[in-house]
Amino acid sequence: MTTSSLKRAGRAAAFACLASFLATVALPAGAALGDIVPAHAAVSAANGANATQYRSGGAVRVTQTVDAFGTRLREYAVTASGQVFAYTWQGPSAPNLDTLLGRYAGDYHGGAVALHLAGRDGLHAARVDTPSVIVESGGLMRSYVGRAWLPAALPAGVTEGDLQ
Repeated sequence: MTTSSLKRAGRAAAFACLASFLATVALPAGAALGDIVPAHAAVSAANGANATQYRSGGAVRVTQTVDAFGTRLREYAVTASGQVFAYTWQGPSAPNLDTLLGRYAGDYHGGAVALHLAGRDGLHAARVDTPSVIVESGGLMRSYVGRAWLPAALPAGVTEGDLQ
């Protein structure tokens, strides 16, 4: 191997490590919407604050974390399957929606553009309602609230009003 190819290989390895690290740090919660989180998987926040509750007779697992910026995130998952069906947030900074929404981020962005073009997007609050994902977000500087959920994945007996 030549020196330049060794340098290239070293740079590629360093880039791969950095990308892996950033992907881990960027995740504010255990998984994106629609992903499966095993019951034994601990959701960890940057400062380590987390708590798990069971609701709807144990059918729903709600894991709360506080991210490095002080925003409280709640991850809602079906206890039996581990599928994440919703997130809620409240705090001084908005979460990275692309990270939370995962494969549904494109649907959200398309819905947000349509809302904007129709002149129905608000200055401080918006609801993007698509067949696959619904996102409500709002607030003022340092006081953000919101929730995102998969309407088709809500467990029996759970309504959007239960996502607090």
